[in-house]
Order: sequence, then structure tokens, then C-alpha cells
Amino acid sequence: MTEPTRSAPPLSPENEAVIQLTRKDFVSDQEVRWCPGCGDYSILAQTQKIMPDFGYPKEKIVFISGIGCSGRLPYYMNTYGFHSIHGRAPTLATGLKAARPDLMVWVITGDGDALSIGGNHVLHSMRRNVDFTMVMFNNRIYGLTKGQASPTSEFGKRTKSTPLGSIDTPIMPLTVALAAEASFVARSVDTHTEHLQKTLERAGRHTGSSFVEVLQNCNIFNDGAWRDFTDREVRDDRMLVLEHGQPMIFGKDRDRGIRLRGLHPEVVQLGNGVTEDDLLVHDEQALEPYLALILSRMFWPDFPVPVGVLRAVPRPTHDQLIADQIRTAVASGGEGDLERALNSGETWTVD
Repeated sequence: MTEPTRSAPPLSPENEAVIQLTRKDFVSDQEVRWCPGCGDYSILAQTQKIMPDFGYPKEKIVFISGIGCSGRLPYYMNTYGFHSIHGRAPTLATGLKAARPDLMVWVITGDGDALSIGGNHVLHSMRRNVDFTMVMFNNRIYGLTKGQASPTSEFGKRTKSTPLGSIDTPIMPLTVALAAEASFVARSVDTHTEHLQKTLERAGRHTGSSFVEVLQNCNIFNDGAWRDFTDREVRDDRMLVLEHGQPMIFGKDRDRGIRLRGLHPEVVQLGNGVTEDDLLVHDEQALEPYLALILSRMFWPDFPVPVGVLRAVPRPTHDQLIADQIRTAVASGGEGDLERALNSGETWTVD
């Protein structure tokens, strides 16, 4: 089984010259207005860097966002875009892909936008396998509205809206995406620029519903949300970089790993009878998401935090299934007549 990947639309005389693009071609004339030091700058930069590699003309690319700091990103991409309403970016993207399956569509969202008011739309776009790439900026806070607890804020987190500590269990975004049957699920970090580029490129090439969580820092209202395991000095020992077909090894000295004990993962030290053969081997292409679900629930400090692609599997896309149904209907009943359809059945005339 191989991962389904999206290829660029065929070249035509009109776009043959346009297709040779660089990062500068995707930088808009709008002033980038995020707080200095925000992780959003890195996500924007890596997104602009990878766009030429897809081979799509700018006119065939659309960025759709909801509300939040991440919602500004379409302004900074020199492509088509929508800055939509709170949580509804997946619905616009679903309609757009149904009407224009030839377009490359990206949904840009945040942990509040996607997992609170937008949670229902995220679930259904993933289960339908709508062919777009959703990038969720996760900073564990509502940054645009100045520091309230979000759906991913830690239990007990003190914020402006939870002065005595949050009493809500935080959502685990990757677990939600997998439960909704997303066909591509991955995680990266704003400051790990090379890894982020590769992850976004993999997601953009996948055909189907792609969900990428980017652990992102809000240095104003939740500074250091992920620093315990993402800082350069500690990340080798506290993060697990996933590689398809490879045993799950981590640590600065590559001397620790993850193995399965019954239904639960455990951290083991290599040596003293424990070898690489005892470790879990990552399989991002497994049709059943059991392993990916285990990984999605591993988190620091009990486990190293997994980053990379958790799942990448083939499934028919929403727009493909719509097109198949239309072809079947036309084959059995003809092209159809809208005026006749409107005037058939139980109709009446009002004088």
C-alpha cells in the first residue's frame, strides 16, 4: 500500500511560464502583523518556502482561515484566500473542494478556532475525507482575545478566564483527528523549521483530509508552553521523531526506545538484554489507527512527545465520491432538467 499523493494540474500554454515560482512569489504585499517573536512567523515562512515545490500556479491555491491570530495568514499568502468566521473554515473548504476539486486548498486554524466553536466542522470534514490540508496552530491559549484558557490548556491552568485554574480536561488534537478518521495526521513544532517544512510538504502532497498540529509559542500570553521538551538543549531526550518502518528510538545518544507492554507503551533503556528488535516499529500506513492512537496520547513528562507523521492512508475523497454519484445519476437518468425538477411533484400556483 502506498500513500496517495496529489500531483499538480497539467501544464497548459497559459500557465507554463507561471509554474516556475519561488518563495517570493507567495509573499503578499501586506505587512505581517503578529507580535514580535510569535511562532506564527515561522509557520508562515515555512509555508511560503514549500509552496513552489507543489507545482501549482498561485491562482489554483486557496488559503481559508477562521478567527484568531492564525486567521491573518491568508492575507500574507499571495494566493486566493478567505478570512472566514469563527470555526467555519472547514465548511467553506468543503464547499470549495466540491465545486472546484482542481484547486489546492489549505485551512489555517488555531486550537481555539478548531476545537471549540469549530470542533463539529473539523470532525465532519475529516470523516468525509475532504481533500484539503488543515494546519492547526496550537499555543494552548486564546491569544487574539488576550489570554483566556483554550480547549488545549492544561488542567489547572491559571488564565484570565480561569483565575483559580482550569477544571476542564484538555483536548488531545491528534486523538480527535484520528477518531474522526482523518487520512493524514501529523505534528511538528514552530521552531523546528526543517522538520516543519518536511511535515507541511508531506501534508500538502497527501490526497485526502490532512491534519497537522503545529506546537506554537505565544510569547505574550503563554510563553514557553512547550519549552520543557522543544528547546534545543532537551529536545533529543524528550521528543520522539517518527520515521516510517523504523524502530522508535530517541535520546541524544540514541539509547532509549518505546516498546509495548500489553496495551501500553513504555520507555526502555537499550542494553542489558533490551535491543532494537524489542521496540515498536512505526507504521504510518497501517489501515487501522491503533498504533497512531497510542502515539497521539503519549506526552511529556511521562513519554517523549512524538513528532512527524502518525498516519497516512488512502481513502476515496469527498469530491471524488460526489463526482462518482453525479456520473451514476446522469448515466441512469440523463443530464436532468432543472426547470422540470422545480415544477414536478407537489406544486401549486398562487394567484
